[in-house]
Amino acid sequence: MTLADWTPLTFEPAPVLEGAATRLERLSVDHADALDAANRADDAMWAYLPYGPFADPGTYRDWVAEAAASSDPVFYAIRGDDGWAGVASYLRVDRANGVIEIGHIAMSAALQRTRAASEAVHLMIEQAFAAGFRRVEWKCDAANGPSLAAGRRYGFGYDGTFRQHMVVKGRNRDTAWFAILDGDWPRIRDVHRAWLDADNFDAEGRQARSLSVMVAEAAGATVA
Repeated sequence: MTLADWTPLTFEPAPVLEGAATRLERLSVDHADALDAANRADDAMWAYLPYGPFADPGTYRDWVAEAAASSDPVFYAIRGDDGWAGVASYLRVDRANGVIEIGHIAMSAALQRTRAASEAVHLMIEQAFAAGFRRVEWKCDAANGPSLAAGRRYGFGYDGTFRQHMVVKGRNRDTAWFAILDGDWPRIRDVHRAWLDADNFDAEGRQARSLSVMVAEAAGATVA
């Protein structure tokens, strides 16, 4: 995009984002009990986050209250087929340069790898670019294979790895950086929409074509 008329953004994340399979609401303590119940199915979901698992519902509710009051990160609760089952946030919101990150993703085992989970990330990316951001980032622990795969699956391009970037829960974190640029988004958005279409899923919610393959094909990559 040309920067001749660039001005810093005035961006306030919407209170609600809704798609065909999911609904996102700005996180509040009203979501805490349902989220805590969903989270308790699998403590492994917290492995690469700087917090969790939480000892009891009250401790988690305290975390939700603090997270909900934050202006950066800005958290959303995510609803899937079984109710409120995950959170995600915008963070490092740089309105002056038009850069924003999606992170703090904590989805319950039941929400992971579902149409609702993918649509939630899609809606957050779409909102960011519609607001005028030039770059949407995805960062994760370089040892976190599922998050690395998810970033590529959504169409984020790999920008490199920051070695010894952080200490998380007493261990080193090398951070892998990915991004989608505004010029790439229209192509990737069309692929997302085609994948999310109801015709791509059977009655049990199984996909006919995978998003990773569709994203690769749209980028001109050879898919085995």
